[in-house]
Amino acid sequence: MTLRPFGPADREPLTEFLDSVDLTRSGLDAPTVHLWIEYDTSGAIVGSTGYELSPDGEHALIRSVAVAPHARSRGRGMQLARFALEHAAAAGATRAWLFSRRSGPFWQGLGFASADRDELARVLADAHQVRLFVESGQLAREVAWSRPLDPAGPVSGRPS
Repeated sequence: MTLRPFGPADREPLTEFLDSVDLTRSGLDAPTVHLWIEYDTSGAIVGSTGYELSPDGEHALIRSVAVAPHARSRGRGMQLARFALEHAAAAGATRAWLFSRRSGPFWQGLGFASADRDELARVLADAHQVRLFVESGQLAREVAWSRPLDPAGPVSGRPS
């Protein structure tokens, strides 16, 4: 898996990719959003991952973790998720949060547990995805997940 940091030239293809996998694309080019993309040899996006930190740096909203449908079931999603978690921890975050209505078992396999979405919205109130969900009224329909992060070690399936 070769990931490269998101850059201005990636905006349109990443927007199309996230739309195709039904993920939020708010704030993609904001300086607080850290994203990486995996392209295949033909130049098509096959995966993406990222996070956004809270202003105090303690909380990370994991976002844009996606694998193209034809590339799924090969462990790539776990690799992408771990990449984001490890980078968020290295940046100083001690807790990871995310929204997922459809992929709970996947995230539980990475040590996430069901969380209070209002708490997520409180600690990550400035995150683009949170602001979008609050402003649109979508927050009430979202499912929140969370897990602690250990900045000293790799991410396993169990919480630190």
